[in-house]
Amino acid sequence: MKQTLILFTCGLFTIATFAQQITLPEFNARRLKIDKTAMTILASYSTANIVYGTIAASQTTGSNKYFHQMNAIWNGVTLGIVALGHFTTKKEGELGLAASLKKQHSLEKLFLFNTALDLAYVAGGAYMYERSKTTTNKPERLKGYGQSVMLQGGVLLLFDGLMYAIHQRHGKRLDSILQNVRIATTGNGIGLIVQL
Repeated sequence: MKQTLILFTCGLFTIATFAQQITLPEFNARRLKIDKTAMTILASYSTANIVYGTIAASQTTGSNKYFHQMNAIWNGVTLGIVALGHFTTKKEGELGLAASLKKQHSLEKLFLFNTALDLAYVAGGAYMYERSKTTTNKPERLKGYGQSVMLQGGVLLLFDGLMYAIHQRHGKRLDSILQNVRIATTGNGIGLIVQL
Protein backbone atom coordinates (compact mmCIF):
# COMPACT_ATOMS: atom_id res chain seq x y z
CA MET A 1 0.00 0.00 0.00
CA LYS A 2 2.89 2.39 0.80
CA GLN A 3 4.44 1.74 -2.62
CA THR A 4 1.13 2.55 -4.28
CA LEU A 5 0.89 5.84 -2.37
CA ILE A 6 4.47 6.75 -3.31
CA LEU A 7 3.83 6.02 -7.01
CA PHE A 8 0.53 7.91 -6.75
CA THR A 9 2.28 11.01 -5.35
CA CYS A 10 5.17 10.85 -7.84
CA GLY A 11 2.72 10.58 -10.72
CA LEU A 12 0.94 13.72 -9.61
CA PHE A 13 4.19 15.66 -9.36
CA THR A 14 5.32 14.64 -12.85
CA ILE A 15 2.21 16.08 -14.47
CA ALA A 16 2.94 19.54 -13.07
CA THR A 17 6.03 20.43 -15.15
CA PHE A 18 5.49 22.67 -18.19
CA ALA A 19 7.16 25.57 -20.05
CA GLN A 20 6.41 29.18 -19.11
CA GLN A 21 5.31 30.72 -22.45
CA ILE A 22 2.31 28.98 -23.99
CA THR A 23 -0.65 29.79 -26.18
CA LEU A 24 -4.26 29.45 -25.05
CA PRO A 25 -4.84 26.17 -26.95
CA GLU A 26 -1.60 24.78 -25.45
CA PHE A 27 -2.70 25.91 -21.99
CA ASN A 28 -6.04 24.12 -22.30
CA ALA A 29 -4.43 21.00 -23.80
CA ARG A 30 -2.03 20.82 -20.88
CA ARG A 31 -4.84 21.32 -18.37
CA LEU A 32 -6.70 18.44 -19.99
CA LYS A 33 -3.53 16.33 -19.89
CA ILE A 34 -3.12 17.08 -16.18
CA ASP A 35 -6.73 16.01 -15.56
CA LYS A 36 -6.49 12.85 -17.67
CA THR A 37 -3.23 11.80 -16.03
CA ALA A 38 -4.68 12.44 -12.58
CA MET A 39 -7.81 10.45 -13.44
CA THR A 40 -5.66 7.56 -14.67
CA ILE A 41 -3.66 7.59 -11.45
CA LEU A 42 -6.80 7.71 -9.30
CA ALA A 43 -8.52 5.01 -11.38
CA SER A 44 -5.48 2.74 -11.02
CA TYR A 45 -5.36 3.29 -7.28
CA SER A 46 -9.09 2.63 -6.98
CA THR A 47 -8.95 -0.52 -9.10
CA ALA A 48 -6.07 -1.90 -7.04
CA ASN A 49 -8.03 -1.20 -3.84
CA ILE A 50 -11.17 -2.86 -5.20
CA VAL A 51 -9.30 -6.02 -6.22
CA TYR A 52 -7.14 -6.23 -3.10
CA GLY A 53 -9.95 -5.20 -0.75
CA THR A 54 -12.32 -7.82 -2.18
CA ILE A 55 -9.74 -10.60 -1.90
CA ALA A 56 -8.53 -9.55 1.56
CA ALA A 57 -12.09 -9.16 2.91
CA SER A 58 -12.83 -12.77 1.94
CA GLN A 59 -9.69 -14.03 3.70
CA THR A 60 -9.82 -12.08 6.98
CA THR A 61 -12.13 -11.75 9.95
CA GLY A 62 -13.08 -9.14 12.52
CA SER A 63 -12.27 -5.48 11.96
CA ASN A 64 -9.72 -6.36 9.25
CA LYS A 65 -12.50 -7.89 7.14
CA TYR A 66 -14.55 -4.70 7.44
CA PHE A 67 -11.50 -2.52 6.75
CA HIS A 68 -10.86 -4.28 3.43
CA GLN A 69 -14.55 -4.42 2.63
CA MET A 70 -14.90 -0.64 3.02
CA ASN A 71 -11.74 -0.05 0.96
CA ALA A 72 -13.35 -1.98 -1.92
CA ILE A 73 -16.71 -0.20 -1.53
CA TRP A 74 -15.17 3.27 -1.19
CA ASN A 75 -12.98 2.82 -4.25
CA GLY A 76 -15.88 1.44 -6.27
CA VAL A 77 -17.62 4.76 -5.74
CA THR A 78 -14.40 6.66 -6.49
CA LEU A 79 -13.92 4.70 -9.71
CA GLY A 80 -17.46 5.61 -10.77
CA ILE A 81 -16.77 9.30 -10.14
CA VAL A 82 -13.52 9.04 -12.12
CA ALA A 83 -15.36 7.42 -15.05
CA LEU A 84 -17.93 10.22 -15.01
CA GLY A 85 -15.14 12.83 -14.94
CA HIS A 86 -13.40 11.09 -17.84
CA PHE A 87 -16.51 11.30 -20.03
CA THR A 88 -17.15 14.97 -19.24
CA THR A 89 -13.51 15.84 -19.96
CA LYS A 90 -13.72 14.18 -23.38
CA LYS A 91 -16.66 16.42 -24.37
CA GLU A 92 -14.77 19.68 -23.87
CA GLY A 93 -14.21 21.55 -27.12
CA GLU A 94 -12.09 24.56 -27.99
CA LEU A 95 -12.28 27.21 -25.25
CA GLY A 96 -11.82 30.95 -25.65
CA LEU A 97 -10.04 33.12 -23.12
CA ALA A 98 -13.07 33.84 -20.93
CA ALA A 99 -14.15 30.18 -20.90
CA SER A 100 -10.57 29.10 -20.12
CA LEU A 101 -10.40 31.51 -17.17
CA LYS A 102 -13.79 30.27 -15.91
CA LYS A 103 -12.79 26.60 -16.30
CA GLN A 104 -9.48 27.16 -14.52
CA HIS A 105 -11.14 29.02 -11.65
CA SER A 106 -13.84 26.36 -11.25
CA LEU A 107 -11.25 23.54 -11.19
CA GLU A 108 -9.25 25.25 -8.47
CA LYS A 109 -12.44 25.82 -6.44
CA LEU A 110 -13.49 22.18 -6.96
CA PHE A 111 -10.21 20.77 -5.66
CA LEU A 112 -10.19 23.20 -2.74
CA PHE A 113 -13.76 22.19 -1.83
CA ASN A 114 -12.84 18.50 -2.17
CA THR A 115 -9.88 19.03 0.15
CA ALA A 116 -12.23 20.36 2.84
CA LEU A 117 -14.61 17.45 2.20
CA ASP A 118 -11.71 15.01 2.59
CA LEU A 119 -10.97 16.46 6.01
CA ALA A 120 -14.58 15.72 6.93
CA TYR A 121 -14.11 12.11 5.75
CA VAL A 122 -11.05 11.71 7.95
CA ALA A 123 -12.91 13.19 10.92
CA GLY A 124 -15.92 10.95 10.26
CA GLY A 125 -13.67 7.90 10.11
CA ALA A 126 -11.99 8.92 13.36
CA TYR A 127 -15.42 9.29 14.97
CA MET A 128 -16.43 5.81 13.80
CA TYR A 129 -13.17 4.36 15.12
CA GLU A 130 -13.59 6.02 18.52
CA ARG A 131 -17.26 5.05 18.67
CA SER A 132 -16.28 1.40 18.11
CA LYS A 133 -14.54 1.44 21.50
CA THR A 134 -17.75 2.15 23.42
CA THR A 135 -20.53 0.50 21.43
CA THR A 136 -21.82 -3.03 21.75
CA ASN A 137 -23.54 -2.93 18.33
CA LYS A 138 -21.02 -4.47 15.87
CA PRO A 139 -17.90 -2.70 17.17
CA GLU A 140 -15.59 -4.62 14.81
CA ARG A 141 -17.45 -3.34 11.77
CA LEU A 142 -17.41 0.23 13.08
CA LYS A 143 -13.68 -0.01 13.81
CA GLY A 144 -12.79 -1.47 10.40
CA TYR A 145 -14.99 0.96 8.51
CA GLY A 146 -13.61 3.87 10.53
CA GLN A 147 -10.02 2.91 9.80
CA SER A 148 -10.80 2.56 6.11
CA VAL A 149 -12.62 5.90 5.88
CA MET A 150 -9.70 7.63 7.62
CA LEU A 151 -7.23 6.02 5.19
CA GLN A 152 -9.24 6.68 2.04
CA GLY A 153 -10.11 10.21 3.17
CA GLY A 154 -6.41 10.82 3.82
CA VAL A 155 -5.46 9.55 0.36
CA LEU A 156 -8.09 11.79 -1.24
CA LEU A 157 -6.88 14.69 0.91
CA LEU A 158 -3.40 14.18 -0.50
CA PHE A 159 -4.74 13.78 -4.04
CA ASP A 160 -7.05 16.80 -3.97
CA GLY A 161 -4.48 18.97 -2.20
CA LEU A 162 -1.85 18.14 -4.80
CA MET A 163 -4.30 18.64 -7.65
CA TYR A 164 -5.25 22.04 -6.25
CA ALA A 165 -1.57 23.02 -6.08
CA ILE A 166 -0.86 21.68 -9.57
CA HIS A 167 -3.85 23.46 -11.12
CA GLN A 168 -3.10 26.67 -9.28
CA ARG A 169 0.48 26.57 -10.55
CA HIS A 170 -0.70 25.78 -14.07
CA GLY A 171 -3.29 28.56 -13.87
CA LYS A 172 -0.55 31.12 -13.36
CA ARG A 173 0.48 30.45 -16.96
CA LEU A 174 -2.65 32.31 -17.99
CA ASP A 175 -0.88 35.46 -16.77
CA SER A 176 1.58 35.25 -19.66
CA ILE A 177 -1.34 34.91 -22.07
CA LEU A 178 -3.23 37.81 -20.46
CA GLN A 179 -0.14 40.04 -20.70
CA ASN A 180 -0.54 39.91 -24.48
CA VAL A 181 -4.15 41.15 -24.32
CA ARG A 182 -5.00 44.80 -23.76
CA ILE A 183 -7.80 47.24 -24.39
CA ALA A 184 -6.91 50.29 -26.45
CA THR A 185 -8.70 53.17 -28.13
CA THR A 186 -8.59 53.53 -31.87
CA GLY A 187 -10.00 56.04 -34.28
CA ASN A 188 -13.15 53.92 -34.50
CA GLY A 189 -13.66 53.35 -30.77
CA ILE A 190 -12.40 50.90 -28.17
CA GLY A 191 -10.72 47.69 -29.28
CA LEU A 192 -9.11 44.58 -27.92
CA ILE A 193 -5.52 44.13 -29.01
CA VAL A 194 -3.99 40.67 -28.89
CA GLN A 195 -0.24 40.58 -29.35
CA LEU A 196 0.92 37.44 -31.14
